[in-house]
Amino acid sequence: MRNAVLYAALFACAFLFYPAQAPSRADEPQSASVEKSEYDRVRDAVAFIRTKWDKTPSIGIVLGTGLGALADQIDADVTIPYGEIPHFATSTVKSHSGELILGTLEGKTVVAMKGRLHYYEGYSVKEITFPIRVMRELGIQTLIVSNACGGLNPQYQPGDIMIIEDHISFFMPNPLNGVNDERLGTGMDMLEPYSRDLIALARKVALEDGVATQKGVYVAVPGPQFETRAEYRLLRGVGADVVGMSTVPEVMVAVHGGVKVLGFSVITDMGLPDSLEPCDLERVIKTANDAEPVLSKLVRDVVKAM
Repeated sequence: MRNAVLYAALFACAFLFYPAQAPSRADEPQSASVEKSEYDRVRDAVAFIRTKWDKTPSIGIVLGTGLGALADQIDADVTIPYGEIPHFATSTVKSHSGELILGTLEGKTVVAMKGRLHYYEGYSVKEITFPIRVMRELGIQTLIVSNACGGLNPQYQPGDIMIIEDHISFFMPNPLNGVNDERLGTGMDMLEPYSRDLIALARKVALEDGVATQKGVYVAVPGPQFETRAEYRLLRGVGADVVGMSTVPEVMVAVHGGVKVLGFSVITDMGLPDSLEPCDLERVIKTANDAEPVLSKLVRDVVKAM
């Protein structure tokens, strides 16, 4: 299910919240870290990781909703809690364990985020995209991301897996704002945020696996609240097929750094304004659980085929 739905489910449909104070992170004292550039902070994190792991990953994976089971299938050399890595933020969402897994999957050297960070947790977009900068500096050439979302396209249904072919950033701050540091990247062209070659590969593998997939546009909103009927109509009207509260900032930073991206969405509920219903937690949780092994196998097979 989409990030907000999963978050709501685990807190018994309570309202999502912003932390009362800035979430903890494994930083140096603020006075010291403020003086450092983003690139220097990235280098600090990489230097720490290199004390524990000396391999070069080719693939980075953000284990969002639908890919949790994939964490157990990675042959991990080392697992590092976010709180130990310099300048990493730590997730406030209990369902996100907040660990960096470094190892091998289907013969490929990978680095995987077990749990992502969200803007609605109170973080800046630069904080939530910092791990992507670190993975790129470690050496990844491809990033695979997943999320949960609400369906806007009436031809979709809960349980569908959508391969993301494009995205819309709606009211989300831009992680690329500010003076550009070319050491972090130069890619400002979002003509192809999701690699067409990787999309074609994913569709081919899905066909071979007998997995039906959709292909469409993901729109990112800040959250944490669910959309109104009018907002669902607006988002569908501007061309979105699904809506969620993550992914786009991470993809923008990856593309900026020259990393190719493949994205998947698991549709766990529908945002059809004329037939909108209250959140059914049991149904949403079941939808997410049913989709997880299917998407995990699909991604594993895609990695093997790369």
